[in-house]
Amino acid sequence: MRRILVTGANKGIGFAIAERILEEADDTFVFLGSRDLARGNTAAESLSRAGADRADRIRVVELDVSSDVSVDHAARKVREACGGDKLYGIVNNAGIGLGTDDLRSVLNVNTRGVQRVCDAFIPLLSDGGRIVNITSAAGPNFVATCSEDRQAFFKNPAVTWEEIEALMEECTAIAGDSGAFASRGLGDGSPYGLSKACANAYTLHLARAYPQFIINACTPGFIATDLTRPYASGRGKTPEELGMKSPREGANTPIFLLFGTPDSSGHYYGSDAKRSPLDRYREPGSPPYTGD
Repeated sequence: MRRILVTGANKGIGFAIAERILEEADDTFVFLGSRDLARGNTAAESLSRAGADRADRIRVVELDVSSDVSVDHAARKVREACGGDKLYGIVNNAGIGLGTDDLRSVLNVNTRGVQRVCDAFIPLLSDGGRIVNITSAAGPNFVATCSEDRQAFFKNPAVTWEEIEALMEECTAIAGDSGAFASRGLGDGSPYGLSKACANAYTLHLARAYPQFIINACTPGFIATDLTRPYASGRGKTPEELGMKSPREGANTPIFLLFGTPDSSGHYYGSDAKRSPLDRYREPGSPPYTGD
């Protein structure tokens, strides 16, 4: 049985990923991570109705990625539930952002949350296991606005977590001052874009630190979720008018990175499941990125 943890799985893209895992691989078991236990249970009940065996292949785990205590508690629960067996995969999906200007909060969830989960759950991961970090095209788009030396930082395969933390602290100290970000070669200081660029950089670090696993990041695409619908409504548009796709479509690349044959480890993939650069946007359907 391949056991997979999906964070932020009670709705949106996380729910769709959990649903497709259960549909497409009969030998899987999903630990459905949810910050709110009641909402997690509701999601699990919905997933269970789709098949007679589903209820036996789902377990809800209360998991708030912004909290050290919550993540550590969840890891203990998963370890106990596995009974000595290992996890096959970790999908870091939980995130906040487009309408949130509090940089520290956004980084705490979108970047440090990924690091917390990996620190706690990697000891439970089997050799050859997969880690999929759901980031965003907002990451490369942010990096594209940075100076050359900052771009080099975000693309550096030898970057360390300590260096990423130092950058986040530097940015937090000047939060809200777009001029200060620009003067330091950090574009417009977009909280969401910065957090996703840092999560992509952390993926590079993880892949180097844990060569026994297959670790990649990806954008799900422009997906209609609770995170993005306010973005559409704020512009007087529907998600469809802005070209947003369904959460189920947003699960395409995460599912590929979990079960498919990605080129290697430590890369970033577009919503078409093709390698993409870390410092600029690649249009889905265009040739895959082939650089380092």
